[in-house]
Amino acid sequence: MYRSHSCGELRASDIKKEVTLSGWVQKTRDKGFMIWVDLRDRYGITQLIFDEERTPALVVKKAKTLGREFVIQVKGTVIERESKNQNIPTGEIEILVNELTVLNESIVPPIIIEDQTDDGEDIRMKYRYLDIRRNPVKNSLIFRHQVGMQVRNYLSNEGFIEVETPYLIKSTPEGARDFIVPSRMNEGQFYALPQSPQTFKQLLMVGGMDKYFQIVKCFRDEDLRADRQPEFTQIDCEMAFVEQEDILNIFEGLTRYLLSEIKGVKIGDFPRMTYEDAMRTYGNDKPDIRFGMKFGELNDIAQHKEFNVFNTAELVVGIAVPGGASYTRKEIDKLIDWVKRPQVGALGMVYVKCNEDGTYKSSVDKFYDQDDLAKWAEATGAKAGDLICVLSGPTNKVRAQLSALRMELAERLGLRNPEEFAPLWVVDFPLLEWDEETERYHAMHHPFTSPKPEDIALLDTKPGDVRANAYDLVLNGNEIGGGSIRIHDKETQALMFDHLGFTPEEAKAQFGFLMDAFQYGAPPHGGIAFGFDRLVAILGGQETIRDFIAFPKNNSGRDIMIDAPSNIDSEQLKELNIKLDL
Repeated sequence: MYRSHSCGELRASDIKKEVTLSGWVQKTRDKGFMIWVDLRDRYGITQLIFDEERTPALVVKKAKTLGREFVIQVKGTVIERESKNQNIPTGEIEILVNELTVLNESIVPPIIIEDQTDDGEDIRMKYRYLDIRRNPVKNSLIFRHQVGMQVRNYLSNEGFIEVETPYLIKSTPEGARDFIVPSRMNEGQFYALPQSPQTFKQLLMVGGMDKYFQIVKCFRDEDLRADRQPEFTQIDCEMAFVEQEDILNIFEGLTRYLLSEIKGVKIGDFPRMTYEDAMRTYGNDKPDIRFGMKFGELNDIAQHKEFNVFNTAELVVGIAVPGGASYTRKEIDKLIDWVKRPQVGALGMVYVKCNEDGTYKSSVDKFYDQDDLAKWAEATGAKAGDLICVLSGPTNKVRAQLSALRMELAERLGLRNPEEFAPLWVVDFPLLEWDEETERYHAMHHPFTSPKPEDIALLDTKPGDVRANAYDLVLNGNEIGGGSIRIHDKETQALMFDHLGFTPEEAKAQFGFLMDAFQYGAPPHGGIAFGFDRLVAILGGQETIRDFIAFPKNNSGRDIMIDAPSNIDSEQLKELNIKLDL
């Protein structure tokens, strides 16, 4: 028996017990006649004491050779600790050791295995198995497990059945790029790793499973952004005989349940906002509503005043920054430099200080009088002491730019409290979006999303105006879930493929299995998928997902611990009938 107890469970009530512990050496303190060792495992830390008067001499001698991260086993007696440590649960006791076995030695670790570390991310990821020993990472992985268990509890109690779907599937041209897997037994042919189990969960509804879920790995071979991973985990769900309202209610319930069980937070109503309103009011389709700074459109009151920058702009729009009138000119210039960065792309920024005495001071006083600026304040909701920041330009670009500024200012002002949770539904997305490169419409979500029934007639005349029967769940400015009511009849699905530019032959080749299935009595159905990594991070009070993934990839999509992706042996390539031109 390697251990009778863990390193986190012994208390004063265990004094005089004979125990066996195993774990890693956190640190040692050698006073010559007495040695203390902090022994660590997943459950906590217990202090060991080796005393020349009470511990066998050979054991003391061996203890003097211990280094950090040695794996050891000790046997001894629980005694009261003279200098108690109230910061750890085991701080009232220590183990007087009488036997010591070194189970495995360790060289000096390349990272500091402490809660606080200044080791860079690259070195931590290279030695991830050591990084996991640190409490912040270890606790994040335990937290992920707890969230997953609660998800399974809730969905199982709601009648959902967990079903596994294939990882080796057929590649499709829609959406992000697939990861491709060559088939050795079928020369020249390839599988793809799934970006989503979308078609399989729809087929499960055709099969009568009624309520399905799966916590599932998905894969996208796309250009990575700061907090994206090429492989990620979804809570994937589908329901039959449902309308949008049914799905929203069930998954509001899941969100409430998780916030209550995991965070002890009670949530009231989930606001609902159309995609159009979200873009007009916040500049993006996943707004953080924990704070204000709503957009105020200024075209009607800022144009035709001899200021040509505004007069030629498609949109003039501003936000009110609480308390921003106290900013110095140097601080405002830094804000202007921030929005002019390539990542944001604005050409400049106009500002107005709303003084405490009710007057206004702006960077465009030459063109606008006090009455004009008062109207700007009214449109943006600015009060005395606030700063109005105004951007202008093409509608879509300027909304994205002002949205980025709004989030940056909220971060600086401490308005994004990670322990405050503000969910909302964004609904009525466009069904299709125009792609300038291919000069055709693409599905905004995927080709199986149902249009709003009342908008189907617009597909032939105004396809860009057709709304999708789709919905996203947003939490604290992050999309944590998205889904839709699906098309469930062959005719409408064929119509959708036609408007996406598929010929009947192409649609048959790519999705014939699904359209064939619809001929056998497909029920009305819909579903949703939650980004599990993102959800866990937000519930854990963070927006960085890497520490909630055991072995994440870096920003280049590489696993620097195992050095993947890597070259393949020529014999393997030959077996797969793949020839590389080098």
